[in-house]
Amino acid sequence: MSANKIFLDPDTLAPHIEELKARGLMVVFANGCFELLHVGHVRYLEAAKALGDVLLVAVNSDESMARIKPDRRPVIPDVERYELLAAFEMVDYVVPLVDMTPEALLRKFRPQIHTKGTDYTLTQIPERAVVEAYGGQVRLVGDPKNHSTTEMLRALRGRG
Repeated sequence: MSANKIFLDPDTLAPHIEELKARGLMVVFANGCFELLHVGHVRYLEAAKALGDVLLVAVNSDESMARIKPDRRPVIPDVERYELLAAFEMVDYVVPLVDMTPEALLRKFRPQIHTKGTDYTLTQIPERAVVEAYGGQVRLVGDPKNHSTTEMLRALRGRG
């Protein structure tokens, strides 16, 4: 079932998202690496989904993670991270994020709401101008940034 939520080619999902918006549904967009899932990710995704009807999640590909975090390689391969995210009930669709920012995907899908975690401020979000240019909103959601994949990896390596 969760495999039906994954669209490796975002172009194949775009017409469906347009149809959902035409029917009056609120599309919410979230993105991230989701390298090692933790409760902060769950709370972020639950809060994002609570803002609308459809939650579209862009997950950084291995290649984009290598550019964003050159000091480490992904622990879990991207296709497995897509599958893990798709398994969550609150997630409706998963697409790969191959760029440094989700700007191209935001232009493609034009979600009414783009979410970021509470570790950001609105002024720190580079794609904010893209979202606001088409009339969308940017919202900060989730719990305080008390959970971190980096800290999890550091703790695991310390025990190794």
